[in-house]
Amino acid sequence: MGEYVMPNLQREKIEEYLDEAGKRLDGRNANEHRVIIVEDDISPAAASAIRVKVGKTEVLCGVHLAPTTPYPDSPDEGTFMTGVELHPMASQQFDIGRPKINAIELGRVVDRGIRESGFIDFKGLCIEKGEKVWQVFVDIIAINDDGNLLDVSGIAALIALGRARMPVYNEEEGRAEHEFTTNGIPLNKKAMSLNMTFHQVGKTIVTDVSKEEEHISKFRVSIAIGDNDGKPRITAMQKGKAGTINVTAMQDVLKSAEETWKELFPKIKEYAFN
Repeated sequence: MGEYVMPNLQREKIEEYLDEAGKRLDGRNANEHRVIIVEDDISPAAASAIRVKVGKTEVLCGVHLAPTTPYPDSPDEGTFMTGVELHPMASQQFDIGRPKINAIELGRVVDRGIRESGFIDFKGLCIEKGEKVWQVFVDIIAINDDGNLLDVSGIAALIALGRARMPVYNEEEGRAEHEFTTNGIPLNKKAMSLNMTFHQVGKTIVTDVSKEEEHISKFRVSIAIGDNDGKPRITAMQKGKAGTINVTAMQDVLKSAEETWKELFPKIKEYAFN
C-alpha cells in the first residue's frame, strides 16, 4: 500500500484559497457538490446493479437477496448487510486481501445511515416467521477514488436499493430462483436518509471533498439526514480523523449539512425511485 504524499506548497495553496476566497482549486465553492452520474442495469444477475460517478470518484453497487434463517430475537424480520471492497485499481493506497479498517468503517457508516433511518422494511422481508426471511446484501466496489468515497458509496447504496427487484421464491425448495419479479424490495420511502460527509480544510467546512482536500482535512463528520415534513431529520452521525471539533465548527457543519441536504436529497430520491 503506497502512502499518499502531498507537497507542503500544495497544502498551503488549498487552505489559503479556501480561507481567503471561499473557493477550491477545481473552482467549486466550499458547499458545492460535483455532478452525479448514474448508470443502471450493469449486471442482469443482481436485483439491481449500478455505476455511480461523482466527479472522478466512481463506484459499482449491487443488491442481491437470499433466503436465510432469522435471528432468534427478531423471528419475523429480514436482515441487512453492507460489504465494501476498496480495490487497488481505485487507489495506490488500497491493497488486495482482507478488508482493512478504512473499508470496514466505510461499510459501517453506509450501513448505519440506511439501517437507523428505517428505510428498509425488515418485517416486509419475512417469508415464514421463525423459519425463513430475506437477507439483503449491498455490495460496493470502488473503481476510482478521487475523494469522498463515503458519500458516493452511500448515494449508490440508496439508489441501488430503490431500484432493486425481489427474486422469485421457490416455496417447495425454499430457495430463490435466478429471475426477478416486478416488485421492489419492501422500503419505507418516507424514511430514506442521505449520508453527507463534511471536512474542515484549513478553517473552512467543505462538502464533497477532493482527494487532496480529504488528505489534509483536520476532521470529518458524516451525518445521515432524512425528511421530516420538509425539515431535516438526523438519523445517524459519525466523526472521523483525529482533529477535535469546537462549537463554532459544529454549527458550521450543521448549517452546511442542511443546505446540502435541501439540494441533494430530492435528486437522490428521484434517482432511486424514478
